[in-house]
Amino acid sequence: MISQKDKALAQYILKFAQQNGCWASRVALYAGTERSFEFRDRQLEKLHQASENRLSVSLFVDGRYGTCSTNRMDKSEVEKLIINAIQSTRYLSQEPCRTLPQVERYYKGGGAPDLLFDQTIETINTDDKLLITKAAVDEVYQTDPRIIMVSAGYGDSTHFSYLIDSNGFEGEQAQTNFNLSASVSLKDIGDERPESWWYDSSLFWDKLQKTGIGKKALERALRKLGQQKIASGRYPMVVENIMASNLLSPILSAINGNALAQKDSFLMHKLGKKIASEKLTLIDDPHLPNAMGNRWFDNEGVAATKRMVIENGVLQTYYIDTYNAHKMKVSPTISGASVLTFEQGDKDLNGLISSFDRGILVTGFNGGNCNSSTGDFSFGVEGFLIKNGEMIKPISEMNITGNMLALWERLTAIGNDALENSAWRTPSLVFDGVAFSGL
Repeated sequence: MISQKDKALAQYILKFAQQNGCWASRVALYAGTERSFEFRDRQLEKLHQASENRLSVSLFVDGRYGTCSTNRMDKSEVEKLIINAIQSTRYLSQEPCRTLPQVERYYKGGGAPDLLFDQTIETINTDDKLLITKAAVDEVYQTDPRIIMVSAGYGDSTHFSYLIDSNGFEGEQAQTNFNLSASVSLKDIGDERPESWWYDSSLFWDKLQKTGIGKKALERALRKLGQQKIASGRYPMVVENIMASNLLSPILSAINGNALAQKDSFLMHKLGKKIASEKLTLIDDPHLPNAMGNRWFDNEGVAATKRMVIENGVLQTYYIDTYNAHKMKVSPTISGASVLTFEQGDKDLNGLISSFDRGILVTGFNGGNCNSSTGDFSFGVEGFLIKNGEMIKPISEMNITGNMLALWERLTAIGNDALENSAWRTPSLVFDGVAFSGL
């Protein structure tokens, strides 16, 4: 937690910066803890604990912009840091596009209290954390002669932020996170070593799934035995919900202000235009209760509001912060996404699979890239051949290639199985006629 003493220091530094040559300034305080450990085959292998307490200052000096930061909260030391940083900033080139947001865009308060912080986090016994992690290994350890290794990891964290600036903004946010994961590797024919994993993540300890993680990881690994390539061609493609973010990420990157200002986006000049199938409706809902990504303001203090990102395939917004908006001479929106939700269909993953005479289910991405300027992509994938509505053969060492705009135009169905343990609540997705290369 950020103490009142540190908040008072931040308020003092804000005034100090202005008194020493800044026409505007912003001060951010960050504090938090991270704890994690890992078991490998019933042996505790890794322990990690860290804490952070950092002060960061943005300096707007004579049309120039500079930043500095420190983890030392001594007033005299921070004063020296600010003086030196202001002097150094005066040697930089002018950046007239660097300003604070307009006051009317700030979050003014009045929203319901954030329900993102588990007050019990410091009272949870370490033995209980170790117990559920070891139990994830014990669920499957030596239950199958083909198992080579089982590992499980646990982590939790706290994150606190406090933001003030010379335009009068003041706000703070806090969040906890808990996660439990397991992975299993197996011996297959020859040198093949298929492996898989499973996990759960939650803002709250009592909602974290604490059993079945190891069993799910083993189940997913066993399905991979006998993986092979299949014939190249165009197939309908089903992408599992936990993997769908790999295809959403290039879209989000392409509508970010940094990419747009640098003209490094395949979605330049696409606002208000159709960029995907009419099946795609994507909503940014920052106030979704108890959701990862929930927030009232962004890293500039700008109020986060619900917005339509893509509606029936038509791009409705870009994510543009103050700086990039000035560079492009457009109106700013907000610096980035919060909670992303899809307009979902009526079938779960099994229901989507059962509708295909022949297709491919993608359950993993293994490298590859997407050209940010053109949208052309090539990704390594693994998964299963679908025939007559059933998964009949595990596949690997195959690639999908194409263009992001063409791919999303081929979106034909969306599942009803959106992830609830992620800020990007991706459901399973179905695309028609995707180019797969294999044999």
